Amino acid sequence: MNVLVNAIDPIAFSLGPLEVHWYGVIIAAAIFVAIFLSMKEAEKKGLEGDHIIDMALWALPIAFIGARLYYVLFELGYYLQNPDQILAIWNGGIAIYGGLIAGGLTVYWFTKKRGIPIWLVLDILAPNVLLAQAIGRWGNFINQEAHGGEVTRSFLEKLHLPEFIINQMNINGVYYHPTFLYESLWSLLGFVVILFLRRRKNLLRRGEVALTYVLWYSLGRFFIEGLRTDSLWLVDWLRVSQALSVVLFIAALVIWFIRCQDYPPVPYYSAGLTPDEKESTASAHPEK
Repeated sequence: MNVLVNAIDPIAFSLGPLEVHWYGVIIAAAIFVAIFLSMKEAEKKGLEGDHIIDMALWALPIAFIGARLYYVLFELGYYLQNPDQILAIWNGGIAIYGGLIAGGLTVYWFTKKRGIPIWLVLDILAPNVLLAQAIGRWGNFINQEAHGGEVTRSFLEKLHLPEFIINQMNINGVYYHPTFLYESLWSLLGFVVILFLRRRKNLLRRGEVALTYVLWYSLGRFFIEGLRTDSLWLVDWLRVSQALSVVLFIAALVIWFIRCQDYPPVPYYSAGLTPDEKESTASAHPEK
């Protein structure tokens, strides 16, 4: 039986002529949660919470630019013919991998500038970024984007999905795979798993929390991307995100293996900053 429903209004509220979209509200909420949790965790590890705020002020805008540039580069033919659309992000076109790469490079630069251990900072950020990704995917849900191929209503009902999700997956009379939900749930599960592992004393060494994040997200993204209909393509048979997922997964395994050969051994994440690192951080960022 076909069920006719109205899609959720993508406009959350209006302030005069300004329309505030649910997508923006959800992304802002995801960023706030990630920053707040990262500040709390940083303080537990001997870092000032202000470092996270300062880092975010650099990393977030650069990450958004990177997400857009990544998308534009892989749709270069279209944007060369329509250069006026390059900045039109309100028409869609940002890629999470581009944001993660640009944001990661910014974090690397920032930690070098402040004299903070890069692996420790990445370990602090990793699960919270994954949680932010889980939250952010619901912005795609509101916009009825980042979905998979056609399915039947009965297929969605067999997944025991809430009615509001099933209804929102009805786009112009056709039901689609809720791949936004698959990735959101995978990311949420990863957040829980990584937090559990990270809290175990003397289990994960510094850097292995972040590497676990890369392994987890790239594995799930590889399979979920195969269901999507809006993928960027390298060639006719190879999706960009799937190829990058494979590269990142293998790279994380290789880095983990190489670091296991290090001597002296890498400190455990649970140990936090060493006394020497605390002194180095303080000298690089003196009290104002």
